[in-house]
Amino acid sequence: PSSFLKTPVIINLIRIFKPEKTICYKSRKYFNPKTDMIKRFFYSLSLVAALSLGSCTSEEHFIKEADYRAKVEADFAAKQQVFSHGNLFDVFKGNMTQEEREAMMFMYAYMAGSDISDYSGEYYLNNVRHSLQNRKEASWGKQIPDMIFRHFVLPIRVNNENMDNAREAFHKELWPRVKDLSMRDAVLEVNHWCHEKVVYTPSDIRTSGPMATVKTAYGRCGEESTFLVAALRSVGIPARQVYTPRWAHTDDNHAWVEAWVDGQWYFLGACEPEPVLNLGWFNAPASRGMLMHTKVFGAYNGPEDVMKQTANYTEINIIDNYGQSAPAEILVTGTDQKPVAGADVEFKVYNYGEFYTVAHKVSDEKGCATLSAGLGDMLVFASANGKFGFQKVSFGKDKQVNIVLDKQEGDPVTLPFDMVPPAEKANIPEVTPEQRAENTRRMNEEDAIRNAYVASFPTEEKAKAFADEQKLDADKTVACIIKSRGNYAEIMQFLKNAVAKNMGERALALLSTVSDKDLRDTPCSVLEDHLYNTDAQADVNEVLAPRIENELLTPYRSYLQKNIPASLAEQFKNDPQQLVNWCKDSLTVRDDLNTGAAVASPAGTWNSRVTDSRSREIFFVAAARSMGIPAWKDAVNGNIYYRHNGELTHVNFETAVAQRPSEGTLKATYKPISRLNNPKYYSHFSISKYDNGSFRLLNYPENATWESLLKNGTPIETGYYMLVTGSRLANGSVLSNVTFFTIEEGKTTTVDLVMRDNAEEIRVIGNFNSEATYLNPETKEEVSILSTTGRGYYIVGVLGVGQEPTNHALKDIEVKKADYEKWGRKIVLLFTDEAAYKKFDRKAFPNLPSTISFGIDTDGKIRKEIATNMKLNNGGQLPVFIIGDTFNRVVFQSQGYTIGLGEQMLHVIHGL
Repeated sequence: PSSFLKTPVIINLIRIFKPEKTICYKSRKYFNPKTDMIKRFFYSLSLVAALSLGSCTSEEHFIKEADYRAKVEADFAAKQQVFSHGNLFDVFKGNMTQEEREAMMFMYAYMAGSDISDYSGEYYLNNVRHSLQNRKEASWGKQIPDMIFRHFVLPIRVNNENMDNAREAFHKELWPRVKDLSMRDAVLEVNHWCHEKVVYTPSDIRTSGPMATVKTAYGRCGEESTFLVAALRSVGIPARQVYTPRWAHTDDNHAWVEAWVDGQWYFLGACEPEPVLNLGWFNAPASRGMLMHTKVFGAYNGPEDVMKQTANYTEINIIDNYGQSAPAEILVTGTDQKPVAGADVEFKVYNYGEFYTVAHKVSDEKGCATLSAGLGDMLVFASANGKFGFQKVSFGKDKQVNIVLDKQEGDPVTLPFDMVPPAEKANIPEVTPEQRAENTRRMNEEDAIRNAYVASFPTEEKAKAFADEQKLDADKTVACIIKSRGNYAEIMQFLKNAVAKNMGERALALLSTVSDKDLRDTPCSVLEDHLYNTDAQADVNEVLAPRIENELLTPYRSYLQKNIPASLAEQFKNDPQQLVNWCKDSLTVRDDLNTGAAVASPAGTWNSRVTDSRSREIFFVAAARSMGIPAWKDAVNGNIYYRHNGELTHVNFETAVAQRPSEGTLKATYKPISRLNNPKYYSHFSISKYDNGSFRLLNYPENATWESLLKNGTPIETGYYMLVTGSRLANGSVLSNVTFFTIEEGKTTTVDLVMRDNAEEIRVIGNFNSEATYLNPETKEEVSILSTTGRGYYIVGVLGVGQEPTNHALKDIEVKKADYEKWGRKIVLLFTDEAAYKKFDRKAFPNLPSTISFGIDTDGKIRKEIATNMKLNNGGQLPVFIIGDTFNRVVFQSQGYTIGLGEQMLHVIHGL
């Protein structure tokens, strides 16, 4: 009946089908010119009907809004239609309450395809039941609105991490500590617990799972925030990860957490407990942010500004929680001045030597796209129908900007841009001295707890003893065990088992191909799957290596060898292009159903036969290696290659036609500016390749420079490119230059690498790791510069005790004591060794600022790092001074005898 067809469930289900498909309402038959879909259509209707009938019982609904429940039911049915291979929905055949079933439907309706194929239904059901039970037990459970609970407590995935049993494990440890607290105090307590477990340390971009982060005892901000969100949700507190995709004022990004407390969202630094909410070291930087966003699981209809809606998440803009913002409307037109609908519009922030896309929009029928952002500059790039254009947009000043699509691939263009970030307007909540003292006391206790756990890891001596016992290369073995941290037992077991099979050296070779993070979170069984299911003579890097890109390592080798039919495998081995064809024809690529950063495992891709483009690439390489075919994904350009009979082939899944790599040579001339003889990749310049209307960054090694890469030329794939350069000023502004050029096969293209300069402005002149450590001579402990100075600018000096240049420098600083104390930032003065420290006579310098901390430069490592990064000869003449900040930027450097050093540094400080 027509009334049935007009219900929200069926209307939404009908909308799933594409325009070329037709529904005949009278016969209720479904016709598709390519595929007979009648069976699947009625199966979906029967499933929805069954679920709808279940909702007529007296049991409580998980989704109480009828319209939203109908949408979820339709989206769930559509998802099940797509993932019809592999029995991925069998969990729904089991017994569930109505509340559990609706919660599971919600999860499956919006989870990424990779999560459907890689995790069991029982895993999700267990987590759903845990969350629902915890909501009933928690004193704050009843006050959490259904929508908030649905989107910010129930979901398991936070980022692109490996999902694990953290919810259940964390709850057991946390619940006794928080069950009797207020919601606000519980949030603070959970963060203190997280600080017991984890501290900040940089690492690669793959996000380790919460349990692996605990095991490691450290993580980068993305891992710390994922960890804290998981911990808060484990006790039923709504939480979300907040990102600034990239800072505008410095080359970095950051992630933290917002928690919902008594009807309002508050922020906090993950694993960095403060006495109150809405306080973190990043209050000031966040006020300079151009964009803050969070990805909310599912179709979310909250009050925030929606930036993007995908099949998996709703991206919301929450910049107004941290700083001032203003909207800007982009009008995209052609050269005929007519609006261009459907144009891709990318909003880009200068960061790490590139213009990085922080938001993506599509122009509407009037050619317009709008974004609200912090009061600073972005470069906006628009493209459509093979044409592109770009303009600088100053939010708060430019209300509407017209971008004309007047350029195309091959056009040589060079343009300068002055990029200005938002001004700092930090809002710092009040903390009493008593609150600060108690928080510091607790953090010291938590450091001791974590350090005691870390002390249980094998020392170098124990690792060497293990290597000697197993008759393995000591240096390689010790390095692997030390890097494995809390995962050391798995790595040692892997090596021990391999030695027993006379494969110890081969095992070390395999470990040499994986990342440090892999050593920290990969089980022995996964490593053994690759070691023992690969020919002992196979190439280490192109066949044996389990890692393909930056995905989680899984035991795909034995699975694929078992499940790929022998006859098919033989075809692939004889002609790897047949594997390319199979991937093109047999895998359904649905990038729209996996819009997050997590990829499907090769086993999951084989089982489901539905995947995304990136997971297909990983599957191809995994399948090839599993059959002994050398294959890899290029780390620089992202292309997929295989080697057969000595010939290299570039894989193209769209055409499935074998391609030989096509290259030219790129050279760049460079005219040095003050204090910058050799620009660094990511710090001063970057290169991106034009690809289907957008530019994709080339990921050269972090130590790449103009001299190593471009001075004498480097081979590069043919195509159209963009060279971006930028001189970062101390106030965060950037003097940038953009050059477009073309690389032709067999030819050399020479461009100018232009580093713009302004002698009147304070410029970032180098970098220094603020996590570098020195010895506290009083406590005999190694401490970091960051832990001493806190976030912000600081001064570090390495002294030559008893030497005239050092004495002169200290006297200069004494004269300006009041100014340095008014500045209030830390000055860390380091001695070359303990003897120099004992020799130093503080009485000779009675007026040094009270903000000075003294220390010993253990093994001269800080002096070496300064000398290396600042290109100082012979380690730098003492004394060496720098002014840097905890974003690792250096804006001033001095060595040896310098007249008026105290005043020079203050001049720089006043200009920051």
